[in-house]
Amino acid sequence: MEHLFLALLVIIMISALASGFPVAFALPGSAIISIGLAALTGYLFEGDVSAYFAVDGPKEWLTAGITNFRSNYWDVETDTLIAIPLFIFMGIMLQKSKIAEDLLVTMGQLFGPIPGGLGISVIFVGALLAATTGIVGATVIAMGLISLPTMLNNKYDKSLASGIVCSSGTLGQIIPPSIVLIIIADQLASAADVANTMRQTDYKIVTGEFNMPGEFRVGSTSAGDMFLGALLPGLVLVGLYMLYVLVYARLNPKAAPPVPFKGKFDSKFWTRVVMVIIPPLALIFAVLGSILMGIATVNQAGSIGAIGATMMAGYRLHKGKKDAYYPIIVAIVAIIPIYFLSKNYNLNIKAIETRDFTEILVTAFFTIIFLIGISWSFWRTYKINNVLKEVVTETCVTTSMVFIILLGAAMLTSGFRAFGGEELVRDFLQDLPGGFWTQFIVVMAVIFVLGFFLDFIEIAVVVVPIIAPILLAEPGANVSAIWLGVMIGVNLQTSFLTPPFGFALFYLRGVASKLVSTLNIWKGVVPFIALQLIGLGIVGFYPTLVNYLPARTYLTSKVAPPPINPKLQHCLQEYKFDIYKNDEQKIVAAINGFQELTPSNLPNDKLDIFEEHFDNALGTFTLVAKLQKTEEEYNLFAEDYKDLHFKVRKKEKKIRKLNKKIEKLESEIRNLNSEEASDKNKIELKIENYKLEIDELAKTVPEIWKSKNEEFKIIQKAKNTRTKRYRKNVDEAYDNLDQIVMFIQDHEKLDGLSPQINDLKYSINNKDYESSISIIDDLFEKLGEISGTEEFANKLDDLISIIDSEDVNEEELLIASSDTFSLFNMENSWRKDANKNLLPELMKYNLEIKNNIGLRRQSKLTKEQAKFVARCNSVHRDVSLNF
Repeated sequence: MEHLFLALLVIIMISALASGFPVAFALPGSAIISIGLAALTGYLFEGDVSAYFAVDGPKEWLTAGITNFRSNYWDVETDTLIAIPLFIFMGIMLQKSKIAEDLLVTMGQLFGPIPGGLGISVIFVGALLAATTGIVGATVIAMGLISLPTMLNNKYDKSLASGIVCSSGTLGQIIPPSIVLIIIADQLASAADVANTMRQTDYKIVTGEFNMPGEFRVGSTSAGDMFLGALLPGLVLVGLYMLYVLVYARLNPKAAPPVPFKGKFDSKFWTRVVMVIIPPLALIFAVLGSILMGIATVNQAGSIGAIGATMMAGYRLHKGKKDAYYPIIVAIVAIIPIYFLSKNYNLNIKAIETRDFTEILVTAFFTIIFLIGISWSFWRTYKINNVLKEVVTETCVTTSMVFIILLGAAMLTSGFRAFGGEELVRDFLQDLPGGFWTQFIVVMAVIFVLGFFLDFIEIAVVVVPIIAPILLAEPGANVSAIWLGVMIGVNLQTSFLTPPFGFALFYLRGVASKLVSTLNIWKGVVPFIALQLIGLGIVGFYPTLVNYLPARTYLTSKVAPPPINPKLQHCLQEYKFDIYKNDEQKIVAAINGFQELTPSNLPNDKLDIFEEHFDNALGTFTLVAKLQKTEEEYNLFAEDYKDLHFKVRKKEKKIRKLNKKIEKLESEIRNLNSEEASDKNKIELKIENYKLEIDELAKTVPEIWKSKNEEFKIIQKAKNTRTKRYRKNVDEAYDNLDQIVMFIQDHEKLDGLSPQINDLKYSINNKDYESSISIIDDLFEKLGEISGTEEFANKLDDLISIIDSEDVNEEELLIASSDTFSLFNMENSWRKDANKNLLPELMKYNLEIKNNIGLRRQSKLTKEQAKFVARCNSVHRDVSLNF
């Protein structure tokens, strides 16, 4: 019955949207109506308001709705969503200040003389505007008003010109900073958590273990990661557009004729080109570059963009006047000393002891100058044509629309889940043959179709939370959240162009000349839709285009994880095994060479550490050979076993779902009254049918499954055991070396105890046992700060036990004190000698093994290692055999 109300929910929502009812009210309204009807119907016919809910009931749903309202309210303050109004402000400010117009005119003059050059310049400008605005509607309208008439006046084909404007105008959908990427990132962050829970549940059921290894976790994403991930795919699309226009112009010169520049390509022209291009490029670098280099978060980068756009508008609106560039010059002059001072002095006001107070005052002075330059630009945009007021008003309207839709979508999603819609979608997708890629293609097709009717915001906040956890949890493809988000973004961009409902088509139709018919626009976008689908295929086939840049940026940043991080182990192992294969003799020679330098005057416990290090280090290569052999056996077996594993696990999932349904029905029987016998018979019949279905599924499981699965478990266990043994071996080898370094470096601290040791000798010889106990207590306290003194501390403990007894055995005391002082002299002697002679050689030896045997114990990857791991991790790796 709950599925009936689920259908009602969908019908009400579609009807409301089709009738033109505001989206912000259609989404929550359809949820409230359907939930209310379900509760009322349940109360009237079943006496239970929760009767027709698959999950929880109306009260629980209301609680969830309130929680969603609260979470969305607080989410406004997060790094992800706070960037939305900032980037909207930046885009509208650039549009209103006519910087886009200058770009189009100048680029048209530069590229115009070649066939198709004007069209290429429009695409180039569209890409620049996309990287500074991220608002599709504003870009399409602006370019439709400026570039479309120019192309038509220069005898461009109407369809080609329309296609160029629509396609280049929609680049803001995928080229960062993009509003859709911010919203998708916000939704995927939650979806990744849900996907991890789903994986954890499956892992526990299959293996019986409560803790899932970290390497199998689904990585989350952020707006910054999405921006980095979308950068290369966006450039791929730009390249495809330009290549198409260039080739088309060559094949059909009349469709895109060259536009000769009537002026001269002299120094004045090139100066103008530089002055027009450099500011937008500088703004793009300031926004995206600050994120790429880890200088700023996404919302901080949004602030940079908003201020930068205002300063650009300040001089553009004052164009032709002598003081046009004064505000930006003031700001630049102020920011140079601020940068210099921040790099060379401690300007942290809270750091009272180390701060440079004079430099702080100087920096404050230049900061005030910088703020004057910014304020001057804002004042100009306010006074000239009331631009600032218009920008702020439009920003408020657009931002309010986005956040109201977010709130409404949260309520709709809760209602969808309340009626079991999420489980229904999950079951449908998981029952599809072909695994992840069939699910993915179906989902992308649905999003593509939905894009005909819904705006990207509705799709991002309604569809993504439902389908993303299912796709991310699938271990067969093990895709990253960043890749999935970019693929959805490119897909949504395609839907912007698709007739008859593509939003970009409506935007252009609204501003295009009457000479351009709707059919011209539709025909013009068809090739570009094909190009976008090709781009979608390229990004899907080469996930490295998306995953590499975020991974590399993260692994080379200040907050990069240490090499021991579980998510890095697969690729690090591949990296190290290549080194072992190529440099084994060199590493073994370094180990043997250092072994010959082992001091002869070592205490037994230190000798054990040295010997353990050499045994582990030299034993690495034998363990690697055994592990590689086991991995080969595992891979060979997995090739034949994988299909069987996938098919049976799928059937086992179905059986588990049917068992859950049986448990739910049995619970309903227990709650029935004795008068409801007919209802009991119906439920029992359902249970019987489910049991028959389970039996049928069980019969389809191949007879060889158990034996093959047991054989696989043995091979998998052997592989995991040898992997753990190898990792433990190299870790212990390097830990031992670290211990040795610490022992040697603490020699001065140990030598500093010599006066107290002499005092202890004197007091024992003079039978001043009270002073001896006091000295030993003091020694105990200091030994805690010196590494490798456990054996000496034990000797002191034995000594104090003898001294502290009522009847001191002097002969025993003499032997114990002699052993204690001999051990101290031995420790002190070998450490002094090692500091002088062994430590320099040890440092050279460390350089030979730190990036192979000791790599997991380093604090951070080198740049070369980070590049390798980023490239390796950029490819999706199947982990389904672990589930």
